[in-house]
Amino acid sequence: MHRVLPAAWRGPWMVLASVCLAALVLPLSFSGGAVATPAIGRALGGSATSLGWITNAFMLGFGSCLMAAGALADQWGRKRLFLLGLSTFCLAGLALVLARSVWQIDLLRALQGVAAAATLAGGTAALAQEFAPAQRAQAFSLLGTTFGTGLAFGPLLTGWLIEQAGWQAGFALCAGLGLVALLVGMGAMRESRDPQAQGLDWPGALLFTSMLALLTLGMVQAAALGWRSPQVIALLLASIAALLLFIAVERRVARPMLDLSLFRYPRFIGVQVLPIATCYCYVVLLVLLPLQLIGIAGYSEVAAGWWMLALSAPMLVVPLAAAWLTRWFHAGPISAAGLLIAAGGLVWLAQVPVDAGGMARVLPLLLIGCGAGLPWGLMDGLSVSLVPQERAGMATGIFSTVRVAGEGIALAMVTALLAGLISPHLPAALDGASLQTAAQQLAMGELRQALARLPAQPGAAADLQKAYGQAFAQLMYVLAAIATVSALVVLGLLRPASGDALQVAAASPQ
Repeated sequence: MHRVLPAAWRGPWMVLASVCLAALVLPLSFSGGAVATPAIGRALGGSATSLGWITNAFMLGFGSCLMAAGALADQWGRKRLFLLGLSTFCLAGLALVLARSVWQIDLLRALQGVAAAATLAGGTAALAQEFAPAQRAQAFSLLGTTFGTGLAFGPLLTGWLIEQAGWQAGFALCAGLGLVALLVGMGAMRESRDPQAQGLDWPGALLFTSMLALLTLGMVQAAALGWRSPQVIALLLASIAALLLFIAVERRVARPMLDLSLFRYPRFIGVQVLPIATCYCYVVLLVLLPLQLIGIAGYSEVAAGWWMLALSAPMLVVPLAAAWLTRWFHAGPISAAGLLIAAGGLVWLAQVPVDAGGMARVLPLLLIGCGAGLPWGLMDGLSVSLVPQERAGMATGIFSTVRVAGEGIALAMVTALLAGLISPHLPAALDGASLQTAAQQLAMGELRQALARLPAQPGAAADLQKAYGQAFAQLMYVLAAIATVSALVVLGLLRPASGDALQVAAASPQ
């Protein structure tokens, strides 16, 4: 197909167009799934746990397979893996439109996550082969901007589609856009491999995936059963055991999936703190806020999308401003300042009532988005600038995995924490298993399901809204504390040193 296409449809910029369109679909699928969850619950029912897996399954599949997908792209072929991942993503999206139960959706979302990992790993690796170093920064900057666009407008677009055509419309849109990216990439992209590739570290890959799966499952079950449940404790201990085995295996194999020696660089560790911090001060809100606005406060999907735009729209501008600031300031202090600004926005958001409207909610969300945007624009370049050049590929793989896997873990952890904070505020009429289930349902935005567990009486819905609001405010203080501590750690680990590449690499934001 590559030979029969006209020249205008081939070449590096058409490859960039294909990869950027695929990168637009991934955040649309992530944020769109969160916005669609309340509508799916109304249409298909399902427990709070099964509804939570609509997003958790996608993030688990994405994060656990991303590093392995990068190794497979080098060995099997970058174009081949990109096309395989994207075609699987589209087929799963079409199957989601036909799904008739929440658990079918969960399984398909997990498959989409694995396919997304293959798409992103194969696409970015192929893109790096198409451009000379002088143009590579510009290409990847456009890729990052596209990803930010998907985050910014995904909730609003998905909300509008849900109101017009039902919850299936968002998944259908992602499948359609993915199909266009697939057709363009099939003709424009050329195959490339790493001649030095020596196969995948299968024991490391399986242990890493098992560790993330056990940890995520433990967090999800903690929301349903409580942190003291023997099942939850067993899952968390098993995840720790898998992590220790993974470290032992990676220290012995000749070609490890994860080069642990990179963590000898303190500033490299500092860079890994940045995506983890933005998970807790920004990414988790992309899921929690739609559930709150639609399921608890009772706003429409479109109204929720407009408020989410206040949170995510700064990602289109602030990362570029962060790169501009590196002309005068080091990247470490800029990133730390951004986390502190986001912490201030979280504290402000804690003061906003659940059913508040207008600028009362918009202003703190804008502050959070602006604060998170500062490290967001710098951390991709920093991830490869603080290690030897010959290890930049491994450093990028580690950073991407920390970012995506961290998002899945953070989401499961914060949801479980919110359910735990809700429980003490619930009415005395609930106790035991009913109390735990109602708390989990509220954490997932299922106000009507939680209300059904209370005796019919006036003001019951207001009582549950109040319980949620008090717990959400406490959660915002916890997230603000995490962002503040992360800022201090970043200041300590990302100290500028003479002759390092902090400034240069940060000036090319992703």
